[in-house]
Amino acid sequence: MNQPARVLAAAAPSPATAHTTMDRIAAELGRAVQGKEAQARLVTTCVVSSGHLLLEDVPGVGKTTLAEALARSCGLSFARIQFTADLMPADILGAQIFQAQTATFQFRPGPLFRQLVLADELNRAPPRTQSALLEAMAQGQVSLDGTTHALPAPFTVVATQNPVDFSGTYPLPDSQLDRFMVRMSLGHPAPEVEARLLATRGGAPALDAVKTVSSPEEVAQLRALAAEQRLDPAVADYVVRLARATREHGDIERGASTRAVLALGAAARAQSLWEARDFVTPGDVRAVLVPCWAHRVLLRSAVQGVAARDEAAHLLEELVRKVPAPR
Repeated sequence: MNQPARVLAAAAPSPATAHTTMDRIAAELGRAVQGKEAQARLVTTCVVSSGHLLLEDVPGVGKTTLAEALARSCGLSFARIQFTADLMPADILGAQIFQAQTATFQFRPGPLFRQLVLADELNRAPPRTQSALLEAMAQGQVSLDGTTHALPAPFTVVATQNPVDFSGTYPLPDSQLDRFMVRMSLGHPAPEVEARLLATRGGAPALDAVKTVSSPEEVAQLRALAAEQRLDPAVADYVVRLARATREHGDIERGASTRAVLALGAAARAQSLWEARDFVTPGDVRAVLVPCWAHRVLLRSAVQGVAARDEAAHLLEELVRKVPAPR
């Protein structure tokens, strides 16, 4: 999670107002990536819970479009960074530039200093550059030459990677995957959606249909409200018992961490706003459990990539059926 606190001057909306705003954002995402209503809601939930998003999918299914649509619908400043093997940390963070007129150094911010940053093909960059990005995501700031520079708020990173083509890549370590609140895939659209796109869209960019329906201030207010959603001790105990179940499962080498527990709580709080409630239910926890934890648990099996993701999701769904929920 990044830091949600710097743009919170205005009063938080009510849960009912928050629901309406989130619905508007998700609807605009749906205009850009049609037939993916559930994914659009999950992306909105991730942003409202102050999380970062990892999109894993094959090329051509709308990952970049989705990120740009999110920035446009929320009125966020946007930058796309294409990660490559020769990308250096200074290329994304910025650098101190010498000013000959004053004989001083002046900080020139890099593209990371936007409210929504698309880190395209994150696994193409070497570990040093990946780490620079991931540290900024965790701390909400950048430190260079002893000086700290705060990132703009609200700040969100949407990273993409291809789960099939690992040639010439630097896969993210498990500890760094933990920086992402949600990992998800879009998948190919249904045949009828593809046919409709073919018949109606032609060469028109999908983003043309997306409108700005929110603002950075509203996103910050939504985050403040989500952070205050009531999580009953019985529901908290439910989350902890789910985490313990992952740690004791025979097919899981490393279960959910405490950070994963906190991330699930944050996502469940944002999820509860979809029902215009001011409290979290076990159903909210279950709704976001797999996208929050499937990339955080380490399996004992040797499967990799998409197969590992699917197997982790299957195990978590199995645990949900076994761990009793509070009534």
